[in-house]
Amino acid sequence: MAPEVYRPSETDRRPLASRSWKASGVVAHWLAQRGASANAISVAGMVAGILGGVAFALTRHTTIPALAWLAGAFFVQARLAANLLDGMVAIESGRASRLGELFNEVPDRVSDAATLIGLGYAAGGIPWLGYLAAVLALFVAYVRSAARNAGAPQDYSGPMAKPHRMFAVTVTAILCAIVTPWQPAAFFRQGQESGWPAFALGLIVVGSVVTAIRRLVHAGRFLTAKSAGSRESTS
Repeated sequence: MAPEVYRPSETDRRPLASRSWKASGVVAHWLAQRGASANAISVAGMVAGILGGVAFALTRHTTIPALAWLAGAFFVQARLAANLLDGMVAIESGRASRLGELFNEVPDRVSDAATLIGLGYAAGGIPWLGYLAAVLALFVAYVRSAARNAGAPQDYSGPMAKPHRMFAVTVTAILCAIVTPWQPAAFFRQGQESGWPAFALGLIVVGSVVTAIRRLVHAGRFLTAKSAGSRESTS
């Protein structure tokens, strides 16, 4: 029996404008030509996400917090770059596989948790908000996966999907590198400890709840219509 040829569907990939950039294609081709492993790129992205969280947590313990904030922002973007390139390299090299789906999903969840928890422990952050944001980020991804397994199409809608979460984190990090990161944000004020990171985590929490509900509604409508169509076709 011939081995299965795995061909990922375009609808199963997150729609990213950066995937069509010429620079992205050049880098993916360069990596594929040199035998780079898509799964290794996924793991490298996870390491970058973890280092981003560590850098954020260090902002409370360093005399030059701006450098830690900028390092965190860099690692978050490096993680997103890896997330972009792993799939492109797998397809470019002709080595896309079902195993790659695991390497695409699991490291992402570790990266999300590490980055958001690290932001909770950052200067101006609130630890419990970091943990809550991490849990809800995992839940948003779980809803997408569960809906897909039930027969609904992949749903990457926001307002707080992964790119949106990491955009909020990156902007917050850059802002904190420029201004005093523990400047109290009125909505999450807890003495002088909470600030822009806490405010960003609050937005991520609220946005993640809305995103999960939207994805559940989308999946429910699709599956209900599909079920109704099936009954009509058999009647």
